[in-house]
Amino acid sequence: MKKLLMILIVGLLLSSCASAKKSFDGKDRPSSRGALQVIDSQLCGADGNPVILRGISGYGVSVSERYITDETFHDLAQVMGVNVFRMAMYTYGMGSFGYCTGGDKEKLYQLMMDGVEYGEKNDMYIILDWHILSDGDPNHYIEDAKDFFDKASKQCADKKNVIYEICNEPNNVEWNDVKAYADVIISIIRNNDPDSVIIVGTPDWSSRVDIAADDPLDYPNLLYALHFYSASHKQESRDNVKRAIDKGLPIFVSEYGITASTGNFPYDIDEADLWIEFLEENGISHVMWNFSKVSESSAAIKGSVLKTSGFEYDDFSTSGQWLIDMIKNRSANEQK
Repeated sequence: MKKLLMILIVGLLLSSCASAKKSFDGKDRPSSRGALQVIDSQLCGADGNPVILRGISGYGVSVSERYITDETFHDLAQVMGVNVFRMAMYTYGMGSFGYCTGGDKEKLYQLMMDGVEYGEKNDMYIILDWHILSDGDPNHYIEDAKDFFDKASKQCADKKNVIYEICNEPNNVEWNDVKAYADVIISIIRNNDPDSVIIVGTPDWSSRVDIAADDPLDYPNLLYALHFYSASHKQESRDNVKRAIDKGLPIFVSEYGITASTGNFPYDIDEADLWIEFLEENGISHVMWNFSKVSESSAAIKGSVLKTSGFEYDDFSTSGQWLIDMIKNRSANEQK
């Protein structure tokens, strides 16, 4: 009897230790983790336990309409294995490309909301990304941003799968100016969706989270964007990130690639693997650029592939296959 009791006690202890090792669940999805929150610099589920999101970003809703379907989102979740998809709304661009520069605002906005719906149906988190790039200073189109995020946060207030990214890559602008913009937009979002998770872009195309760490914003449930491309950003960049981590800054990689920062060759897979190991060790979620077949090596779909659903492994480029393999391996390790 005593022997049986000892076996049961040891078994319970081993089970407890195994559970403790599983800080993250490879199936971290809205159905299992609910609405997200930030606790002690870590992205967490509704239960307060850590979450890691691994996903991919669309190239831009103005040129990716064909992929914003229920069927495509099913493949994102089931074939690629992603638990988060980033809907990129370019603010600036020629013709109808930019939301703030001649694009069909009503249509582009609805595509974003369609993505929220398809994400919900396919059990994925969705990032609504206000994709500042060529315009540099997010204050340039702040009135459009105010209108967009007011409308989106009212419509998505009861959604547990939505994350707001309020300025993709601020550049050639001071951090204080980004903070001033963020103060305005965060207040608007929180007025409608009080507990939402919000990602704030950081200086130099969201590469300098260490600068933000020296003077962070004073709001709960904030994350700070980090972007990198493995062929361009190496150990020096990781050292800057480590300084921000040591200061307690909550970080989210809302864009990265296994290419150069141009989105094109060369690939640097060894460096990409180092980055992912570093991020995972620090509990940082990451979203790869990009789900498209544009003529860039960062595009996840082969240029010759015409389909928009029913994807198979061979339909994906080097970038896409690397992402699928990485997510599969990470998720498998978490279940051990």
